[in-house]
Amino acid sequence: MFKEIDRKKKIIEEKRPLPKNTLKSIREKLFLEWTYNSNAIEGNTLTLSETKVVLEDGITIGGKTLKEHLEVINHKEAIMYMEDIIRENEDLSERQIKSIHHLILKGIDDENAGRYRREKVVISGATHIPPSPIRIAEQMEGLVKWYYEGGQDLHTVERASKLHTDFVKIHPFIDGNGRTARVLLNFELMKNGYPIIIIKNEDRAKYYESLDKAHITEDYSDFVKLIGNALNRSLDLYLKLID
Repeated sequence: MFKEIDRKKKIIEEKRPLPKNTLKSIREKLFLEWTYNSNAIEGNTLTLSETKVVLEDGITIGGKTLKEHLEVINHKEAIMYMEDIIRENEDLSERQIKSIHHLILKGIDDENAGRYRREKVVISGATHIPPSPIRIAEQMEGLVKWYYEGGQDLHTVERASKLHTDFVKIHPFIDGNGRTARVLLNFELMKNGYPIIIIKNEDRAKYYESLDKAHITEDYSDFVKLIGNALNRSLDLYLKLID
């Protein structure tokens, strides 16, 4: 799978610089679908077209909550911050992770935005139970250390997948962990020259099942395959439009 992914990536790189308007249209499509699907996975009821209106025009959708609107706006700001980190070639750190989370929960839960949880939690539908709050700082420090050490020996797709999975396993925040994890996932892919991926809302059951399997058994294969398939979809979109 990695060979096929890298073959497609190489074809795209050989065609650079890509047409400006084509690149802009792909970016807008993927970022809209990312925002819609990432929020939908967490229960946001805005449709794809409603999400587009909120993102592009700032229009309020009747019958939808303020929280749902803020989730769209905040996700856009988190993506823009992620792009700034990549553009400035900054190293990944706990500070940046907290900043991403702060943007995601801004105006929704300001008390907990960007702060590690201080309570024990369980994840609905999952077998794995996240660690006690007193262990979060240590485990997050360990995650970042792994990223710079053993993580660098992995293929980018595998490293990004494991970063996402192990972050969710720690579940460091009281809310917004899934959205933050998917930003970290795409941060790692984009930083290494891959397009962003969309974990589709319709794949939500597979997504949660593969995460729980990795958390309980340390078998990441199902999750890596899910991410690889999503990345192939994004690569195929580029190839279709630049051919």
